[in-house]
Amino acid sequence: MNILLVSATFFEIRPLLDKFRLVGRSDDQLSTYRFKNTVIDVLIPGVGMVQTAYFLGRHLAQKTYNLAINAGIAGTFNHSLPIGSVVNVIEDCVPELGAEDGDNFLSVFDLGLTEPDSPPYKGGRLINDSLIPEVFSNLEVLMKLPKVTGITSNSVRGSIESISRIKRIAEADLESMEGAAFFFACLSAKVPCLQIRAVSNRVEERDKSQWNLDLALKNLNNVLWKVATSA
Repeated sequence: MNILLVSATFFEIRPLLDKFRLVGRSDDQLSTYRFKNTVIDVLIPGVGMVQTAYFLGRHLAQKTYNLAINAGIAGTFNHSLPIGSVVNVIEDCVPELGAEDGDNFLSVFDLGLTEPDSPPYKGGRLINDSLIPEVFSNLEVLMKLPKVTGITSNSVRGSIESISRIKRIAEADLESMEGAAFFFACLSAKVPCLQIRAVSNRVEERDKSQWNLDLALKNLNNVLWKVATSA
């Protein structure tokens, strides 16, 4: 079994990697670990869509995997998701890819620059229907995760004005900085994939005193351990 684990930062998945045996490092972004009979390549492309798209696309052109997992933290628009929740993002998009038209926003699909069903898009969204149940010996932990939708942004929201603006453009449960780039690459390469994130904060006027990174990272890595060792 070959797994590719992608995280923007080493910090977010360090507790998990401490449980695996490091086999070697290929370069600054890619390391290889082993757990029993499972080989786990770990790609740390850096923060944001551009770096994720480049390093992930380059790597998937060189090697195939049974499963790719994107792991990290995220903010939530959905107040029914408690801080520390771990979720399975099944749909993502880049909502601000397009043009302003006065007070309105026109997506690349509205502008006719890209067809909304041009692969890997479906209706203008990146929908993860790639997962192969046979990859897992035990799907129970994955099935228990709430299935949510996400948006991917270059700048995470931290003001009432920007939050209201993005809500007019797209509805979603979560906001991350890499998810859509990960889905685009994996779905295009036809690699079964998962985007697993833990909620560290609510998307609201920026107030880090209300965040709980420690809880989010603890819960994220606990779930990643169960998912990775059942694959």
